[in-house]
Amino acid sequence: YEKYGFAYKKEPEEYREVLGSNVEEYGRLSRMVADMLYIAKADEGRIVPTRERLRLAPLVGDLVEFHRLAAEEKGIVLAGEGDGAVDGDPLMIRRAIGNLLSNAIRHTPAGGRVAVAVRRPAPGTIAIDVVNTGETLAAEHLPRLFDRFYRADPARGGDGSHSGLGLAIVKSSAAAHGGSVAVASADGTTRFSLLLDAAEPEAPAADS
Repeated sequence: YEKYGFAYKKEPEEYREVLGSNVEEYGRLSRMVADMLYIAKADEGRIVPTRERLRLAPLVGDLVEFHRLAAEEKGIVLAGEGDGAVDGDPLMIRRAIGNLLSNAIRHTPAGGRVAVAVRRPAPGTIAIDVVNTGETLAAEHLPRLFDRFYRADPARGGDGSHSGLGLAIVKSSAAAHGGSVAVASADGTTRFSLLLDAAEPEAPAADS
């Protein structure tokens, strides 16, 4: 600008704000790339989950406590109930349930409720349900909610900090474990379900 007879120099605080914004954006893009690679590898069968016996009550309890502050900031009641066991990868299953919880809290209006429930819908199957109150989702959106980058309402895209890959990761993680996902929405309540094979009862130790 000096050749036009004036100069503009940013104050140090302005530079810090610009740099901070750039770092935040680079971090978001880095997470998005990592998430896309994870989904691609999982869908191609290149991620083989470890198989550990996981009790779901303590795992769900830990996740509920981890997300409690975010829920309380919106005045949302957060609860967990039920128990069961699956044989799977602790990090993958924790991430899948965490994504469902984060998604539910993000789309629950202030004063609403989010609950995680572990149940047995059928012999040999464990369902981890994440249920939230709020706007009923139109039926035409439900089959696509686990698609990458899909938003039922583009106007609710949020602040840009969410990549739109969270539910796709849940679906890929379920498939890697031989499981599936489901969603239902009616009468102001939406339920996302992660369906996995229940762990077989451990055989009693043989007498020596």
